[in-house]
Amino acid sequence: MGLFGKIFEKKSCDICGGEIGLLGNRKLEDGNLCKECAKKLSPFFSERRRSTVEQIREQLDYREANKDRVAGFNTTRTLGGDTKVLLDEDAQCFIVTSSSRWRDANPDVMDFSQVTGCDSEVRETRTEIYRENSEGHRESYEPPRYDIDYDVYLTIHVNSPYFDEITFKVNDSRIEERYSVEFREAERQANEIREALTSLRETVRENVAAAKAPKVAVTCPFCGATTMPDANGRCEFCGGAIGL
Repeated sequence: MGLFGKIFEKKSCDICGGEIGLLGNRKLEDGNLCKECAKKLSPFFSERRRSTVEQIREQLDYREANKDRVAGFNTTRTLGGDTKVLLDEDAQCFIVTSSSRWRDANPDVMDFSQVTGCDSEVRETRTEIYRENSEGHRESYEPPRYDIDYDVYLTIHVNSPYFDEITFKVNDSRIEERYSVEFREAERQANEIREALTSLRETVRENVAAAKAPKVAVTCPFCGATTMPDANGRCEFCGGAIGL
């Protein structure tokens, strides 16, 4: 088969078995992936070309199971603007999404305990401004002049088998002046999200550590018995509320 034939050789998706159309192939380390299957992967996943067919299958199984967690997600707090961080404080988990129909988008549901850190940064976009000379040609100013826009980005570092960070732009529209009202609001939102996730992560970890700590016998103030409080902090003999 010549080079032309190899370019247009039909391929099949190693996940669903379907035929891959022209320009529809997504290469894997040891196989091929159709664009329909690729759409089902996590939006935060970026290691597709270095992933094996088996690893992609595992992730798609996880993404399918994630639908049940999305269905049961109950938003208790909403942070951010167009890209939102939704918290389910009762279930101790969160999602990051820019979709208004986020349940249909199947966003990754992450546990608070999976957060390993949060970083924010300001990114500059510099666009050179030109002038028109006497001959009608565009030329640079001397020294060059630039139009500078600013964006505030937040990165949530997470412990996940499929990605290790979630990065998104906090501000909804471009910011033309640093330290403007819009800039300060974007920084405020970034700090609010970082502080919320960091605090919730620490609370979960403290609760886990407390649950693992060995129980200590105490004297019940109600019946005077030496008792090991149950999971609800009650005396095992009289049921009095001792606390944990």
